Amino acid sequence: MPTKALLALAAIILGALPARADFRLCNATSSRVSVAIAYTDGTTWTSEGWWNLKANGCDVLVRGPLAAEYYYVYAMDERGAEWKGKAFMCTRDREFRIIGREDCFVRGFDRTGFFEVDTGKDAKNWTVQLTDPTSSPVHSGP
Repeated sequence: MPTKALLALAAIILGALPARADFRLCNATSSRVSVAIAYTDGTTWTSEGWWNLKANGCDVLVRGPLAAEYYYVYAMDERGAEWKGKAFMCTRDREFRIIGREDCFVRGFDRTGFFEVDTGKDAKNWTVQLTDPTSSPVHSGP
């Protein structure tokens, strides 16, 4: 499937959660989803994974007030569907926390395309919601 079509499969629900300051991901699909996230502090890139979210489950990927405007997410389900993009980061098959996004293959990692999530300049928290590939296209709003 083309990247644009895959991005259309991910419904990004932008919201301000009043009680918490976190970056959350919710799995609104009918199967388990494995998720990785990437972000930068302005100089250093970090990618981390894997969170395994059951169907209709949520998890916090970054705790506390958001320090970055942009976060990057990659997800795949047990049936082979992917939510990906054109921002390439280093990953691996088992649990990881990788510093840097350059020379992934040379360093023994995989190179995976993440989709960008723009949280805005002043957001303190954010929620991304993945939907089934047969669901509605991308939605945004509070």
